[in-house]
Amino acid sequence: MDAKRILNFLSDVSKNNNRDWFHENKDEYDSCKAEFEAGVTKAIAAISQFDPSISHITAKDACFRFYRDVRFREDKRPYKDHFGAYIGAHGKKSLHAGYYIHLQPEACLVSAGAYWLPTNILTACRNEIMGNIDEWRKCVENGKFINLFGYPNEGDWEKHSGKGFGLTHLKTSPKGFPRDYEFIEYLKMKDYACWKYVSDDYYEGDGWLENMVDILKTAKPMMDFTNNVIDDYE
Repeated sequence: MDAKRILNFLSDVSKNNNRDWFHENKDEYDSCKAEFEAGVTKAIAAISQFDPSISHITAKDACFRFYRDVRFREDKRPYKDHFGAYIGAHGKKSLHAGYYIHLQPEACLVSAGAYWLPTNILTACRNEIMGNIDEWRKCVENGKFINLFGYPNEGDWEKHSGKGFGLTHLKTSPKGFPRDYEFIEYLKMKDYACWKYVSDDYYEGDGWLENMVDILKTAKPMMDFTNNVIDDYE
């Protein structure tokens, strides 16, 4: 994947986020989109080696639209400043946890998990964690997971910290759960997702695939734990 070309284009989009400029540079967008989809295709093949459940997914299934829906937003910029692909067995619109790759200047990352879960599923996940806390801790407190992703509240998505576990959190314990629970930080999480930021040259060529697999395999037990709950609601 020609990540340098993609990131250069995305940098230009950030400086010229308007339809006239984009239409003048549509050929470059098409080329960069094709480069990214080729990389996603290789990522799917690599992930399928340890998670066959996503082997049927194609790059077009996984890649998000580059055009922003601005109908109900104050920010009227028509285009995104990144390329992203969500590789999940049930598709990118599903709540089922999956894998995510993201190219953005100075904010590239590898991620996995479930995002923006509705309250009823979050409550079910919290109950499952409390009921099987030892199993959960094996998933998220082993040395490799902590080294890659850290603990809840340790990473800050907005500040592009090097790693993180849980995009958003409640400030207090969730309603109906004991405030003095020893592992309350896991119950305060509103997303069961983990991520690792990588350098801008990370996705260049094909060398990143093996490292990506290592990262995502480390996240998979946590994903499987939450999917056992989420899938009951899908």
